[in-house]
Amino acid sequence: MLRGNSLAKIDEKGRLKLPAAFRSVIEPTYGNEFFVTSLRGLSARIYPMQVYAELEDKMLAASSVQPLVTKLRTSLNYFGQRAVMDSNGRILIHPLLRDKAELNGDVAVLGQQNFLEIWNRGSFEEALKRDPLTDDDLRELAALGF
Repeated sequence: MLRGNSLAKIDEKGRLKLPAAFRSVIEPTYGNEFFVTSLRGLSARIYPMQVYAELEDKMLAASSVQPLVTKLRTSLNYFGQRAVMDSNGRILIHPLLRDKAELNGDVAVLGQQNFLEIWNRGSFEEALKRDPLTDDDLRELAALGF
């Protein structure tokens, strides 16, 4: 299970060195192949290829003419690219996504159970201030059993 946050850097070549805490879970469980993409271009999602294949299976099972499914596929493919982790634990974030999400220098790497989410650290901290977890959010989460 991928959980928590690790601070990291994206180097001048656009590579993210996976934090050791995440790499130690990912490598033995999923190997070194990934699909790096985004939903809206605000952050990157690094899916182990096995996890992404499960998501693709769900998209294949849905109607190909359903507008929402088409929109999701288009977004994932526009921002997406296959990546292989090198022997130093680095994964390339391709230029289109790096530029759109401003992924350079300091980044926050968040474990999202079965994938990693990568945010520009400054942008992420600003977003947390702008849209904090509110009392209403907590009540709604409590109603959902959290």
